[in-house]
Amino acid sequence: MNRQFSGKVVLLTGASSGIGMATANHLCESGASLMLHGRSGERLKELAGELQAPERVKLHIGDLRDAAYRTALVADTIKAFGKLDVLINNAGIIGSAPLTAMDMGHYDEMMNINLQAPIHLTQLAIPHLEKTSGNVVNVSSVAGLRAFPGIMAYCVSKAGVDQFTRCAALELAPKGIRINAVNPGVVQTKLHLNSGMSDEAYQAFLEHSTTTHPMGRVGQPEEVAQLICFLSSTQAGWITGGTYSIDGGRAQTCAR
Repeated sequence: MNRQFSGKVVLLTGASSGIGMATANHLCESGASLMLHGRSGERLKELAGELQAPERVKLHIGDLRDAAYRTALVADTIKAFGKLDVLINNAGIIGSAPLTAMDMGHYDEMMNINLQAPIHLTQLAIPHLEKTSGNVVNVSSVAGLRAFPGIMAYCVSKAGVDQFTRCAALELAPKGIRINAVNPGVVQTKLHLNSGMSDEAYQAFLEHSTTTHPMGRVGQPEEVAQLICFLSSTQAGWITGGTYSIDGGRAQTCAR
């Protein structure tokens, strides 16, 4: 078994489902100690039971929209494990609204969770990552690279994540800290269902997505998790400031 994260401490947000859950599984199997954040305590506890490494796993339930909670999340990670090697900003939300009907509260919530939280958590983590020559991985989206109608706030938030990644890479490199982002296409998770999409509409969306991704299928959480873990590892030690498409070719196409 690959134990490349043995002795490493990872703080992972949005761990209770989808890409976050798959990443937690991969990291735990690779020997990492994990602080797992989520909004659903029930799902986090189920995940912790599946990981079968209770001595290396801590759970943190809370709302990333709250700046005080974000501060506590990083502080409690250090209190629990004594250090921090990797921050993975995975938590995010999506919602659809045309510009003409978009409520600014919807926009603010998207910016808060998808962009402000990763920036603030990174700020809080910097002193600790500097001590370990650690790194940050942000989970962005193909929507950060390409424009799509009806999800403007989401697209803007993810474009912000990409630019934050590039700018922070220049500032953090002298401190020995790397930062990168992954840009998934449509991945089969609960992201859209959690946004309020019906099961029927989601199944139709997945079917349509087989035509918009050149490889003819949507992605699976485990595929994105493997890229996240690679970028988090010492194998990626000379990579920083990158935004990496993992989307079956979706970013290479025109909107359809």
